Amino acid sequence: MDTYLKENFQSVEARIQAACDRAGRSRKEVTLIAVSKTKPVEMLQTIYDAGSRDFGENKVQEMCDKIEQLPTDIRWHMIGHLQTNKVKYIVGRVSLIHSVDSLHLAQEIEKQAAKLDVIVPILIEVNIAEEESKFGIHKEETISLVREVAALPHIRIQGLMTIAPYVENPEDNRAYFRGIKQLSVDIARENIDNVSMDCLSMGMTGDYEVAIEEGATMVRVGTGIFGERNYNQ
Repeated sequence: MDTYLKENFQSVEARIQAACDRAGRSRKEVTLIAVSKTKPVEMLQTIYDAGSRDFGENKVQEMCDKIEQLPTDIRWHMIGHLQTNKVKYIVGRVSLIHSVDSLHLAQEIEKQAAKLDVIVPILIEVNIAEEESKFGIHKEETISLVREVAALPHIRIQGLMTIAPYVENPEDNRAYFRGIKQLSVDIARENIDNVSMDCLSMGMTGDYEVAIEEGATMVRVGTGIFGERNYNQ
């Protein structure tokens, strides 16, 4: 299993490098987040040993359990929908919250961050394809939410995140990735205090190469590294 995982990891790394080369970008501009939800700590340790330091989880409890068992230099990314009643468990422990899609959630992050006197880096989640089944705000609402959240002193907006539609052909998502990139440029032009648009978290196992070509700075790859998920465990 270790060999299989390491080969998967190296293959993803090679494809990221190739996508950067095609886009005329430095490999250093793109962070690979190993999406480890539902996977046992042994598998995460293997990928850690292969060189990964960024891991993404969808569920707070699972993330907290893994934080306790794995090396302390891992950067943890909360990429799943975050409920307000779970915020207190991860503030100060995660490197980045990718999935902030309401002022209500941001205010709870602010409240918990103020208690610990920490600054929490976040991304605003945009539902660029306006899919009913997905979380995230609509593109038109993004700048106004950014302005409201930027007023909270213990939060730093670092950029945007999106989950593109599941498609057979990754080219079908290129326009969505391009749209998120353009939105980030438009927001950056507003020069809002406390806001940077340095981070674009977009692209998953099926389409991360296209996402990189369109400006992703973080790609979230689970199945491509760990194999299919087992939700029955």
